[in-house]
Amino acid sequence: MANDIKKIAFIGNYFPRRCGIATFTTDICETFAALNPSMQLFVIPVTDTKEGYDYPERVRFEIKEQDMLSYKAAADFLNLNNIDVVCLQHEFGIFGGDAGSYILTLLRQLKMPIVTTLHTVLQHPSVRQKRVMDELLELSDNVIVMTQKAIDILQAVHKIDGAKIALIPHGIPDVSFIDPNFYKDQYGVEGKTALLTFGLLAPHKGIEVVLRALPRVIEEYPNAVYIVVGATHPNLLRHEGETYRLFLQRLCDELGISKNVIFHNRFVSLEELKELLVLADIYITPYLQEAQVVSGTLAYSFGVGNAVISTPYWHAAELLSDGKGVLVPFNDSQAMEKAILRLIGNENERNAMRKNAYLLGREMIWSNVILKYASIFDKSRLKRSPVMQNKITMYPFEQVFPVLPEIKLDHLVRMTDSTGIFQHAMFNVPNFSEGYCTDDNARALILAVMLDNLGTVNLLTIDDLASRYLGFVRYAWDSSVGRFRNFLTFQRNWKEEVPSEDSHGRALWAIGICIGQSKNEGFVQMSVELFEKALASSSLFTSPRAWAFILLGIHEYLQRFRGDRFIRNCLQILATRLYDLYKANTSTEWLWFESSLTYCGAKLPHALLASGHDLNDEAMVKAGIEALNWLVKIQTSTRGHFQPVGSDNAYHRGGIKPAFDQQPVEAYSTVSACLEAYRVTKDKAWYDEAEKVFQWFLGGNDLGIPLYDPVTGGCCDGLHVDRVNRNQGAESTLSFLLSLTELTHMGNILESLKEPLEE
Repeated sequence: MANDIKKIAFIGNYFPRRCGIATFTTDICETFAALNPSMQLFVIPVTDTKEGYDYPERVRFEIKEQDMLSYKAAADFLNLNNIDVVCLQHEFGIFGGDAGSYILTLLRQLKMPIVTTLHTVLQHPSVRQKRVMDELLELSDNVIVMTQKAIDILQAVHKIDGAKIALIPHGIPDVSFIDPNFYKDQYGVEGKTALLTFGLLAPHKGIEVVLRALPRVIEEYPNAVYIVVGATHPNLLRHEGETYRLFLQRLCDELGISKNVIFHNRFVSLEELKELLVLADIYITPYLQEAQVVSGTLAYSFGVGNAVISTPYWHAAELLSDGKGVLVPFNDSQAMEKAILRLIGNENERNAMRKNAYLLGREMIWSNVILKYASIFDKSRLKRSPVMQNKITMYPFEQVFPVLPEIKLDHLVRMTDSTGIFQHAMFNVPNFSEGYCTDDNARALILAVMLDNLGTVNLLTIDDLASRYLGFVRYAWDSSVGRFRNFLTFQRNWKEEVPSEDSHGRALWAIGICIGQSKNEGFVQMSVELFEKALASSSLFTSPRAWAFILLGIHEYLQRFRGDRFIRNCLQILATRLYDLYKANTSTEWLWFESSLTYCGAKLPHALLASGHDLNDEAMVKAGIEALNWLVKIQTSTRGHFQPVGSDNAYHRGGIKPAFDQQPVEAYSTVSACLEAYRVTKDKAWYDEAEKVFQWFLGGNDLGIPLYDPVTGGCCDGLHVDRVNRNQGAESTLSFLLSLTELTHMGNILESLKEPLEE
């Protein structure tokens, strides 16, 4: 399963409620949990009784079957908990409203993908049932069925697109293939030929058909015993009591077979069920109706390796075709009698049937079924994405946003305390437990210095914020090893770690900005003292991104001290190293510095451009423009909007570009690099490109959804395949504010260069 699926919600009946849907939902959810221990699984059961059920902790929210408001509340709960995928178990009878229509109230409000497993598909639905099913199919991103017959009906009756349907068999427990006699003594049937039927008892199950076949069977095989396992269906029990069971027991007395029939009137545990299935020599499903597209009991019995006799309802006709079981006509005790006698009397045929069923059933064990469900969940996220559903009309930047948004620092201030800026947020609230990092405080320092120079924001506020961010960066310097530490806990303890080259580079870039642009002499003095030490300790770095950050810091340093020969020498060495890397890896189709494209990619050509310009090296400038131009094309969608390389995986040469998750820092890196290209080349196309990329924050993206929140002043943490990540952390918010500040600054410059209008 894709790494970005972290939360799955299962809607359907759940243990300890006793029905087939509850068994299925519990089995699939618990198997998912066992195979994916880091994943959060939510269960939303439907409760049909006033007293309710003693649900396990995994049940997070409970729907009252006939209470429409609880369906609406469940939708709110799922949306607010950022569930990635909802898996609905559907059967008309378990939801409230006419034909179970209340479930549509919930589904209409959900913002995440919906995968629906259909446990009932009707060939002749009522008008209301058809309307409910039509809308259910429309609301579902993918539909899972367990038989080909169900697919045929859906396409014939509901005209559903076949691409939306997945055929996945009913899951079964993984049971070893052992001799039926192994467990017989535990249930008092040692030395006997055991026939078995299990499941909730109800008249449509056709148990009486088997009972009427038994007198002749017992006459020929006196050691034959028929075991009927299962409590009466709860709904039947509430309305009719044990009428059906009593009828069956009286029938046994009338037929004189009571000694050969055992009723287990209870809902057995999974372990007991496994043992009962293993001890069965023959399993029987004598259902009276054809219109059943799935039977969990049939799937269980076949998958564990039973020889099966069944009436030809849809699931059985499909599963037991080609001699994989014995099919007998509906409500035909004579045919049932012949089939039982045939299998008891032919041990070789029975054992061959058992072995064949067991081998075929390996594909049905829950662990294999879960993998198929996981694949559908991934597919549904891609399908739900608005980029796959809607055609987003893209307009020129100035048509959508005639002016840039106002610079709003509310969230930046909210995320900052006396120590520095917090690394993460939960929605728009600082997440204290994640503490701080040098990376983000360096970015925040760069922003504060730029805002100070812009002059449009309260200077006292900016100066105060800048002093905290610079103080943090200075505190991160570890003179004992000559490196910047990165992660600081809320308790002001540095985490034990190997110092990151990239965070060191960002810190150098930030203090270089202080030296080159800050108007505060105290900031400049502190930065100068630190810059040379930090630069010297980075001479052996191997990270190209660290080189780029350092080069940008040097570029800023030289704005104030252009005559510093030592720093210019460092610039020459590092820039040559980055240029050589580009020449070593570039090709006709892959104009890049490495064999893969990863995070903050635009910083590499940005640094080469700025350095080549500082060194008057036309080859470097040309290479920087060439690489940036290639990157811009790679990160432009077929509809013309910015589409950064996703962070799910690296984009390897010759591979497929990952589309998600898209990160705000990629948009900022590209905006900044394009503005640098404009400064160096004076080509207005680069400024236009920067404006286009900036639209990504405001809705000019694959989903057509803004990441910037003008109410809070924060920016969402990323663009998933189907939604935005609503957390507004430091990196994302700073990426937006840095992009906006740089564009505003450049826009001001362009405005000042315009010729005044003639009077």
